[in-house]
Amino acid sequence: MKAGAATAGGGGRGRFFARIGCALLLLVGFGATLPLSSAGAAPPPLLAFSARVAGDEARTRIVIDFEKKPEFSVHYVAAPERVIVDLPATAFGFPAEDLSARGLFKDIRYGTMGESSARIVLTAKRPVKLSIAEVQSNDNGSYRLVLDAEMASKEVFADLVKTQNWATSAAATPDPLAMAEKDNVFTVAVDAGHGGIDAGATGAGTKTPEKTITLAFAKTLAERLNKVEGIKVFLTRDDDTFLSLSERVTLARQGHADLFVSLHADTLGQKDIRGATVYTLSDKASDRMAENLATRENLSDELAGYTLQSGPPEVADILLDLTRRETQAFSIALASNVVESFEGQIGLINNPHRYAGFQVLRAPDIPSVLLELGFLSNAEDEKLLLDESWRSKVIDRMVDAIRRYRDRAMANGG
Repeated sequence: MKAGAATAGGGGRGRFFARIGCALLLLVGFGATLPLSSAGAAPPPLLAFSARVAGDEARTRIVIDFEKKPEFSVHYVAAPERVIVDLPATAFGFPAEDLSARGLFKDIRYGTMGESSARIVLTAKRPVKLSIAEVQSNDNGSYRLVLDAEMASKEVFADLVKTQNWATSAAATPDPLAMAEKDNVFTVAVDAGHGGIDAGATGAGTKTPEKTITLAFAKTLAERLNKVEGIKVFLTRDDDTFLSLSERVTLARQGHADLFVSLHADTLGQKDIRGATVYTLSDKASDRMAENLATRENLSDELAGYTLQSGPPEVADILLDLTRRETQAFSIALASNVVESFEGQIGLINNPHRYAGFQVLRAPDIPSVLLELGFLSNAEDEKLLLDESWRSKVIDRMVDAIRRYRDRAMANGG
């Protein structure tokens, strides 16, 4: 009996606890249908309401507008090179074509990663780095995520991948214009015009391409300048490689150049015109010849499918405008030094310092000149351009001009 009573009692207790369990399940189920309190609610997704991409294969800017300030993180992934931007839950409310790939990126994808996160994946055509990755406020109370990407070497990208911490966002690499720190080395970027698919002008007699002449000059000029104490030189190209105009400017800025010298040897319809010319940047050309020459040089990119309309992004602000004005003054000073060094030694065209809207001279923070060594359309100039002793003489004069410019700049605290 005791055994039976015990069994009966155990069964009663079991049924009691089973009923309690069912009741608790019903309560939980009912509670799940009730609206959550604000403290426990998942926040609504951010609204990204517009986007735009601008730039070229040297620098590309991506801007996405948000209704509220977004938190974000950035990371780099290799094979292929990608930039990953992680966001909170986001509703992407803009047309897909507004964020279509261009410039440095061959593919841009975005979407939700779950209830609480979203991701943008930027697949690059080449190694890249972000010089700016920040949220800025708009005048209407909304916010914009600004990502400025620029080309990088394989080594730089590999280092970004290796040293990043996925627990934190990868830091943007500052743009040289924003870096106030100066070194004590005077750095010169020497740019051999044209290259690769862009042969440039052709010698009237020998059919020598301009790209060959400019590269030979550039290499020898770099070699001579590197022997001057306190001066360091690098070439934008050291072989027969095509570089877009924006790539040349970006390489100069990434190399922290204090000076940019682009070397050319063009042709003209008037075969009797000869002599060297120094050009600086101006939105308004000094004369028709300068305007036509700048137009031809700026068309260089079109040989490889580049367009000026999708050129590097610019930031219109007072500081940048003041920087450009100061840079322009230094560029003119450099041009004057070149003309002074050449006078009486190297043949110059009449009015040897001219100006026009050369895209390759548009670095806002680097004094820049374009030197036309002579004209391949003139038989005498063509002979000189191919003469090693004459080339050496021109390079001596250029070294003198750059050294005097450097000394004056340093004396003035530059």
